[in-house]
Amino acid sequence: MPAVAPEFLIGTASWTDPTLIKSGAFYPPAARSAAARLAFYASQFSTVEVDSTFYALPSEENARLWAARTPPDFVFNIKAFAWLTQHAAESRRLPRIIRAELPAAGCEARMKAPSRELLALAFEMFWSALKPLREAGKLGLLLFQFPPYITQKVSNFDFIESLPARLPGAAIAIEFRHPSWFAGEAERRATLKFLRDNRMTLVAVDAPPGVGLPLILDPTTNQVYVRFHGRNRENWYKHTSGAAERFKYLYAERELEEWAVRLQQLRGRVRRAFVIFNNCYSNFGVMNATTMSQMLRR
Repeated sequence: MPAVAPEFLIGTASWTDPTLIKSGAFYPPAARSAAARLAFYASQFSTVEVDSTFYALPSEENARLWAARTPPDFVFNIKAFAWLTQHAAESRRLPRIIRAELPAAGCEARMKAPSRELLALAFEMFWSALKPLREAGKLGLLLFQFPPYITQKVSNFDFIESLPARLPGAAIAIEFRHPSWFAGEAERRATLKFLRDNRMTLVAVDAPPGVGLPLILDPTTNQVYVRFHGRNRENWYKHTSGAAERFKYLYAERELEEWAVRLQQLRGRVRRAFVIFNNCYSNFGVMNATTMSQMLRR
């Protein structure tokens, strides 16, 4: 019996990037409201990665609206809030209930190390807000993109291992951005075994060469999650130009074709494969996602 191909779900990281809207090259002129843009996006793609939840905790009302405005089989992948991945968060964007519990130092613009109690509350609020998506069957993976200073050491293994208990029933995807997790064969084996043992999906990344992020398409669960960051090495290290400029890269068809072959080779190995384009400058991401969809259908 021939191996079954995965269900390919292809989309972009965010549907509301300002440069995409400003380009006028994707949304029809009539799609001016948030509801109209999401409805149009969902008519073109089967999934999306929600980026706004990294900067501020999501609200249950927004999750309810997202579920109501998309087709029954549409899937949302949610990027974990900054504190949940040991990033700093903007104090002004924290919920009132959390701001009220901050110490005097909490008035600083960005807060990186919340107390154990506040971190637990942030996890609880994050997971609770996604209930409408869970109930509608539209929640895919929770993306935990760890910062470059999170290295392969015992304390970080312990923190990641704690995620399933904090988010009961969640499907979790892990993206590492420090090379120590895959520095050698022993480190790579340890990372992959850890993820498999804890039923977490390794995020495969396409990134500029030479930035220390190896391409590892090695399933650790029955799902695969691939993120295309573009290959703009010059802008990769520029933190003042904004995310859109940093990921400003339009993949050539040849580059996408190479990836389509890799993805097709997952036949019989995984149930579902998410293919997410994070090259969020202008309409670059939606163009590449459309091309990839056509290639994988062939």
